[in-house]
Amino acid sequence: MRPLIAILGPTATGKTSLGLRIGEELDGEIINADALQVYRGLEIGTDKPSLEMRATLPHHLVDILDPEEVYSAGEFVRRARPLIDEIRQRDRAPILVGGSGLYLRALLEGLSPIPPSNPDTRRLLEERCADEGIAALYEELVTVDPDTARRLAPRDRQRILRALEVASSSGRPLSSWIRQRPLGAEPLKAIKIGLTVPRTILYDRISSRVEDMVRRGWVDEVAAILHQGVDPLVPAFQAIGYRQIVRHVQGGWSLQAAMEDTIRATRRYAKRQMTWFRKEKDVRWIPASDLEAELPDLFEQLNSGGSVAR
Repeated sequence: MRPLIAILGPTATGKTSLGLRIGEELDGEIINADALQVYRGLEIGTDKPSLEMRATLPHHLVDILDPEEVYSAGEFVRRARPLIDEIRQRDRAPILVGGSGLYLRALLEGLSPIPPSNPDTRRLLEERCADEGIAALYEELVTVDPDTARRLAPRDRQRILRALEVASSSGRPLSSWIRQRPLGAEPLKAIKIGLTVPRTILYDRISSRVEDMVRRGWVDEVAAILHQGVDPLVPAFQAIGYRQIVRHVQGGWSLQAAMEDTIRATRRYAKRQMTWFRKEKDVRWIPASDLEAELPDLFEQLNSGGSVAR
């Protein structure tokens, strides 16, 4: 049976490129483990693999939802598990690529029994958000569930409301449910490869990437989606970068202010990602600057089916 490979690490470390190179070496197929690349029309701001890249290897779970639709760790697992089996049945290697630590953990270790949505509680939280603003609800989350608050962006409306909904309806913070022993599906064994970049260099990469996205037409992309009648409060537009560009397009911010806030928020997100991934076991961490020198040994070990961890 072909190995399941997971490529992880903070944003802007080169995961997409590494996934393609490993896929070409092992005759693999890519499974997107990013929470935003699932949305149609969100191309530039998600740094989605180009059509040329997707033509090189099969890519799965890309462009499968409209911006209005909600995506979650549970939905990712429901879609990704059968894909892994299908790819292996074709005698190809499934390769998970993405920076969503919660999605990867849910897939590999199983989902914790988080309570389902409570419509009444959710409606009350939506009303409070409209009256008080998301900043006030984030501060409440810091008090009731500091662990979850630390891994969320302060303006991540969808996930903040979900975390408060779980805490209110169940009497337990979301973080305690996530830590609870998963139920249901058996854990999946995966070869984990992580990419690292020194923080100062990573921060420079993030700044350059945001500037490049704007040069490539990010503002026009968002304006076109809004022009189609998509509500600016849809789940896809609550993501880092998109919510800032939406605010600029609607006239609330200058482009410079939107870019600066996006860079700050992305840097904070990268820091949270690294904190999360440090807790992952059996990861072979490779400095991105050493990747070319490490690849021959990595390919040899992957082809032999041996462990790549050090």
